[in-house]
Amino acid sequence: MKGAVSFGDQVEISSGDSSSSNTDDPKMEIKWMKNTITVDQPVSELDSEDSILRRARMYQEYMKVVPLPTQRGFVIPFTSWVGLAASIKELYGQPLHYLTNVHMKKLDSIRFGSDDEDVPLDTIIDPSKAEATIWLIEEVHRSTSSHHYIARLWLADPMYHIHVDAIFPKLQNSSK
Repeated sequence: MKGAVSFGDQVEISSGDSSSSNTDDPKMEIKWMKNTITVDQPVSELDSEDSILRRARMYQEYMKVVPLPTQRGFVIPFTSWVGLAASIKELYGQPLHYLTNVHMKKLDSIRFGSDDEDVPLDTIIDPSKAEATIWLIEEVHRSTSSHHYIARLWLADPMYHIHVDAIFPKLQNSSK
């Protein structure tokens, strides 16, 4: 693939191992994503099943190459799972996977109506364990999620993009 492609253009995607296209190069896909995917893009441009499937594939491939931080050990105060996830994103300059963001929202929602609903979560769960939990969930989502599954979720939710982080960390050169 040479240059940026808009969402209206057709893009040939090959699943074969012997593809001569540059789309198998994660760095090219990341460059393409940065040039073509915007958070505030109108949903009407993103509604075809092929487009969503292509975006989910690129998204999952990108998330697989984003390394998890190895230097951790901050104690992050938090009152909710979503709040802890937001702090982690800001502190490490990392996106969290779409499925992780959705999971954090679900974890917060299961507290509604409980006796400790208003108690800050960091007084119930050790902050280090909570952060480790998020990174474990993140590792599972980054390394094992199917882009077909993600695409099905995105097709069912026209507002899915609010759970896709617009953080593009610098990646190490993997072609040494």
